[in-house]
Amino acid sequence: MFRYNTPHLMSWLIPSITWRMPDDANSVYLTFDDGPHPEITPWVMAELEKHNAKATFFCVGDNVRKYPETAKLLLDKGHRLGNHTFNLLNGWNTQNFAYLRNISQCNDYTKSELFRPPYGKIGLNQLLAVRKKYKVIYWSILSRDFEANLDVKESLEYMKANTGAGSIVLFHDSVKAEKNMKQMLPEFLAHLAEKGYNFKTL
Repeated sequence: MFRYNTPHLMSWLIPSITWRMPDDANSVYLTFDDGPHPEITPWVMAELEKHNAKATFFCVGDNVRKYPETAKLLLDKGHRLGNHTFNLLNGWNTQNFAYLRNISQCNDYTKSELFRPPYGKIGLNQLLAVRKKYKVIYWSILSRDFEANLDVKESLEYMKANTGAGSIVLFHDSVKAEKNMKQMLPEFLAHLAEKGYNFKTL
């Protein structure tokens, strides 16, 4: 939706969405979308554990249904789950009733008050309804790891230069993003750890 980060104008126009966290004790907030995946998500957890890092995983409900052991492991390791709809729905292309029902179906599995719309796409009426029950989370730093032709070095350099206290950083624990994410995440974690940042759940 945005090249790397969220324009400041968007966060001013839509304050009901959380774009970043208050600068709290030099903390960064890592998030991962579209999992859990039975092989990729455990790899991510292992990398996070090297830096005592906790993260928030916005899960597709159907993936939690298929891989409940992986979802449980996330919780057992101290990470947090968020709602990412049951079927990875694009709100712009989905009728309101069907979209809200899909979110509710996902919540049967994630049991979380956090919600992130897939692709960042949600209609105004959908947002007004969702925010009554959920805290809507976007991001301030986007890895773009899902892009097949991503310049990994360029993306990493941007992320390292622009991530700071309160940043909400978006990666993906998905097959589509796996190659790029596995190249980026270890270096990104090491860089921020050297800078003295800690990593918290939302």
